[in-house]
Amino acid sequence: MLTNINITGIYVLDQDEALDFYVGKLGLEVGSDVDMGFMRWLTIHLPGDPDHQLLLEVPGGSPAHSDATAAQLRDLVTKGAMGAVVIFNTDDCQKLYDDLSAQGVEFTDKPTKQPYGIDCAFRDPFGNHIRATQRVPGPIEVTDEDIARWSGK
Repeated sequence: MLTNINITGIYVLDQDEALDFYVGKLGLEVGSDVDMGFMRWLTIHLPGDPDHQLLLEVPGGSPAHSDATAAQLRDLVTKGAMGAVVIFNTDDCQKLYDDLSAQGVEFTDKPTKQPYGIDCAFRDPFGNHIRATQRVPGPIEVTDEDIARWSGK
């Protein structure tokens, strides 16, 4: 029986640049950094949470992808077409937005009230879509303006 998710992969185009972003700007920590010969096994995690790691994987860095497939994956990452690769929780979405904006992080959505709390979205240097959510206790009050915004009207 499965008990939890230990490692989730994120495709990046440059692992050193990914470290600068995820560790240097977002404040995550390195879990593993191992040269396996055919690939570099590089994981990161939130401070104090080594049981839930992100694998920063370069497309084509393992035997799993042909050169053509690796090129297609790199193109999809760059276009931001991989969907939300990770959704973090935060205690203060506005503060996170302010702090990361000051460091030059590109946001695609400012902190916005949603049915589940307040969230924002940003990209890593490669185009990956990342969200951060501030959970709000209790029921969320939804206004007609919120509904119109969510529906695009």
